[in-house]
Amino acid sequence: MMIIGEAAKLSGMSAKTIRYYEDIGLVTPTRDPQSGYRDYSDNDVHVLKFLHRARDLGFSVKQCRELLSLYEDRDRASSDVKAIAKSHLEDIGRKIEELQEMENTLKHLVSCCQGDDRPDCPILSGLAGKDS
Repeated sequence: MMIIGEAAKLSGMSAKTIRYYEDIGLVTPTRDPQSGYRDYSDNDVHVLKFLHRARDLGFSVKQCRELLSLYEDRDRASSDVKAIAKSHLEDIGRKIEELQEMENTLKHLVSCCQGDDRPDCPILSGLAGKDS
C-alpha cells in the first residue's frame, strides 16, 4: 500500500487529479483507519495509469469510465470497446477538419493584412464579419 504522493509519482498524475478521480468514483483507494490516509494498491496505480493514457488520447471522463468498466469486465465484447474508440476517432477527425478550416481562414486574413502603420486591418475586419 502507498500514499497519494507515491501513487502520483508511479502513475504520472498529480495528486490533485487523483483526488478528482476519487471524487467522481473512478478510483477508490482504501483508508487507513488509524491515520486516515488513503492507501493505494498496485491495482489502483494500474487503474490510474490506464486513465492517464486514456486521457492523453483525448477520451472524455465519461468515455474513460466506460472503457475502465469494459477493461474490468472479462466477459466484454471487444466490439463494445472498438465502438467507443471509433466514435472518439470520428470526433478527432471532425476537430481536425475544424482546425484546418480555422488555419485556412487565419492564413487568408494574415496574408491580406499589410502589417504596416495604417489603421486598416483585414484581420480585424474579418473578425468583425466584414469582407477582407
